[in-house]
Amino acid sequence: MEMLYSMEKQINLHGYDFVEKIEMLNEEIRRCRRCGLWKTALHKVVGEGNLNARVMLVAQAPGKIENEKGKMFLGPSGKVLDELFGEAGINRKQIYMTNLIKCMLPKYRKPKKKEIETCSYFLDREIEIVNPEILVPLGFYASQYIFNKYGIKMPEEFYGKLFMGKRKIYPLHHPASLLYRNELKEKMVGEYKKLKIFLHECKWFSVCPIHYFYDEGKIDRKWIELYCKGDWESCARYQLEEKGIWHPDNMLPDGNIDEKLG
Repeated sequence: MEMLYSMEKQINLHGYDFVEKIEMLNEEIRRCRRCGLWKTALHKVVGEGNLNARVMLVAQAPGKIENEKGKMFLGPSGKVLDELFGEAGINRKQIYMTNLIKCMLPKYRKPKKKEIETCSYFLDREIEIVNPEILVPLGFYASQYIFNKYGIKMPEEFYGKLFMGKRKIYPLHHPASLLYRNELKEKMVGEYKKLKIFLHECKWFSVCPIHYFYDEGKIDRKWIELYCKGDWESCARYQLEEKGIWHPDNMLPDGNIDEKLG
């Protein structure tokens, strides 16, 4: 019943054509022989999760168990992911997950440039169909591809930071990092907790002066995207509103006062 409800919800929001597009894409992925990786793949692992999600996770490639079972994040890194999600107060049903490379990479080697160029064709189409608010690439190669795709120069430090181009990007360490570097746990737990924030826009958005200023063309779109519909928990206005502390209408989300707004 739960699966039927989820599918009905997705159909209600997007229509049968939307679901059909995903199913057709997944079938195309399963039949793919665009590069040599299909020869050693037991399963092509397609995306899964909530097709209506505001957040899309993009991992690098399936691991051994995922290759055997044909599902995402079933191995050791999947256990870590579920633990991080538990700390964040979310679950898999609230997001959409997919891979940059749909086949397992032999001996867990790094993806080749040609493999990324070939397989990203499917990821591009998934992004277009699901149309998430925020892309969350996991690990270096997925992050590098997403930054390049949207024309954003990849900085030296990028994990746990929200970037805005044609889409919002929030790169995270891959869960597998904790299998080898436990010292990252506290940092990663904090970064993954932001995912819950991204699942919906700020509750004050509809009545916030920032909304009005944007509609009037007085402030840049970045304030809306990075705060109101992004990391609203870090917004100075939100924090003061929650505490019942007065603040001027012309206070920006970063706490600065814009005198031009009056």
